[in-house]
Amino acid sequence: MPQAVNDEDLFAEEMEGVKPLAREARVRLAKAKLSDDQQQGRRRAAEGQEEQLNPLVDEGVLPLDPWYVLEFKRPGIQNGVYRKLRLGHYQIDARLDLHRMTTQRARQEVFSFISEAGRLGLRTLLIVHGKGQSTPGETSTAILKGYVNHWLRDLDAVQAFHSAQPPHGGTGAVYVLLRKSAEKKRENRLTYMKGRTQD
Repeated sequence: MPQAVNDEDLFAEEMEGVKPLAREARVRLAKAKLSDDQQQGRRRAAEGQEEQLNPLVDEGVLPLDPWYVLEFKRPGIQNGVYRKLRLGHYQIDARLDLHRMTTQRARQEVFSFISEAGRLGLRTLLIVHGKGQSTPGETSTAILKGYVNHWLRDLDAVQAFHSAQPPHGGTGAVYVLLRKSAEKKRENRLTYMKGRTQD
């Protein structure tokens, strides 16, 4: 009966005598030192560019009741994942506090925060928007809370969000779940395949 040959033996046999290609030495390019004026110009240009890309509105959104529970999930998000988010069972990777910010400033901060978190591959965030201010004789309203509720729905990177549990700020804060980065998806696939091939 012929003996079974595994893939590793076949690969080693096929690769016998093959030599790796020579690599050229890598050269590190030196960046020219920019003057302070040039650096400030670049910074302003980058801020202006970010401002142009920011799709979030800063007017026309109605305030919400301070105790209103924010909840949103895109189609395709598993119920178990959303439940864990809602219950605060995920580790919070980053936090943004919007207290005492104007709507315009909060708009910039939320957009930058979500963009940067996505670039860094972060998945679970906490945004503290507060419960608004109340004046004697008037109903309390949460202006920033209304905007955050609106803004998060407009950002494609946001897959789900829900008002936080009391230890994290309750209805004055919101858990945000971002889309997995391509790198994280690849890692998960490799982990899954590794588990499948060991059986």
